[in-house]
Amino acid sequence: MKKIILTGIIGLIGISVSAQFVAKMEVKKDIPGICNKDEVYALFPSFKGQDKAVCPISEEELLKRLNSEVPFLKDNPKFKGKGMIGLIINCKGELIQCKMDNKTGNKELDKQIEAVFSSLGEWKAGKLDGKNVDSSVLYSFTIKKGKINF
Repeated sequence: MKKIILTGIIGLIGISVSAQFVAKMEVKKDIPGICNKDEVYALFPSFKGQDKAVCPISEEELLKRLNSEVPFLKDNPKFKGKGMIGLIINCKGELIQCKMDNKTGNKELDKQIEAVFSSLGEWKAGKLDGKNVDSSVLYSFTIKKGKINF
């Protein structure tokens, strides 16, 4: 009897380990350009079959652009803060939503950071099991001595 129970538990653990974790985002309002508002995912590349949307430029180039194209930082070299920007990339690789999730505390700075992300161009769409999907991407950042870092 103990062997049967143990075998059953091991079988259930094996099934649950092979299951894939997928985080689906709830979209309450229509977003122009979205492919399917019921199928927007936060993808985790460490899980099999999930490929996160890819920015058209490297992370280093993105930081360089943020630090050179955000006038607020040049005008406030001692500014210190942190924030998070949320992006939605549709199944075609188009940035369809860009907004600060955790604001920096300065509206002008938030707008300038959003403007840089909005100007990046076409992304490589996220994929779930080989199929292009709408996906969300988050960038958390800190600002120390007027410089943004991820």
